[in-house]
Amino acid sequence: MRTALRVGQVVRFTWARAACSHPALSGVPRAHFGKLLKELAPRWQAARESALHERRGGDRRRAAGAGPKQRLVFVDRLLVTLVHLRLGIPHAALAELYAVDRSTVSGAIREVRPLLAARGFAVPDRPGVRLRTLEDLFAYAGTKGVDLRIDGTEVQVRRPRAHRPGRKAFVSGKKKQNTIKTTTFSDPQGRTLFSGVVRPGRMHDQTAVRTEGIAEQFLRHPKVKAVVDEGYRGLANEFPCQVSAPPKKPKDDAPLGEHHAWREQRRRQSSARICVEHTNAEYKQWRPLQRFTGRRETYAETHLAIATLVSDRSARRATRRKASTELVLARQAAC
Repeated sequence: MRTALRVGQVVRFTWARAACSHPALSGVPRAHFGKLLKELAPRWQAARESALHERRGGDRRRAAGAGPKQRLVFVDRLLVTLVHLRLGIPHAALAELYAVDRSTVSGAIREVRPLLAARGFAVPDRPGVRLRTLEDLFAYAGTKGVDLRIDGTEVQVRRPRAHRPGRKAFVSGKKKQNTIKTTTFSDPQGRTLFSGVVRPGRMHDQTAVRTEGIAEQFLRHPKVKAVVDEGYRGLANEFPCQVSAPPKKPKDDAPLGEHHAWREQRRRQSSARICVEHTNAEYKQWRPLQRFTGRRETYAETHLAIATLVSDRSARRATRRKASTELVLARQAAC
């Protein structure tokens, strides 16, 4: 009887692993999943051994592998985390899929999600290099001459309970909802370079520039240039040679030519900036960033975990080179 139960559990685990590893559920190709597994398994094992050492108060007393076996090995823990991040499937549903308790899945996600969030952002055409802070981003942009695209995005979150302090801090003046905002940095092709600077929905983009040190980075790296929208008008006024904002609309009594020139300038500036909007749209393909229903305290970690996975995919897109405008003779003229 026990042998039959074990065979049934193995078959169910095998089926669940095969289903969750499909890119439609996990959100990443199987080749990419293999790289993630190879990258994160040692870190997870080290974190687990450290936690066990702290819990025991000393070194292990039995050989490795002794004691009760884990129902979910790291492969399955990584899979359930990816499926939860991609589709927002509840923990209870994933637990039913693997025939384990809900707390097992919840613990697995709490362990793996920080590892994904701490990976950093992939750099296009630079395998193995990852950006983890704003300092890394601006140093890279200044060294390689990359023009940044900056934009903010917001995600609806749960409304805080009544009579709680700071209940109005998440009310967005634009969305008229409780939201959390983040700032996205991309290159001219819309490939993610950095995404973070998490703040409540009530905080304006310009305030985040002051509080998170973005303006200080422009001071330290005078060669870095960026294209922004109207929300960063103050940043453009402070750094007119580095930050490009939409042109100001001329007065109504201005000549018609000025209005036509303003529309053309605005169209060109919008065309240069629209790629970062496409970058934010890539994040919204993942269910938790369409409307976040979890605890607001875990939003920053969830956003970083998803953004690092999106950066892996966008970094693989080939760099588009600008065509040369140099004149070349089609044929040699006869003397």
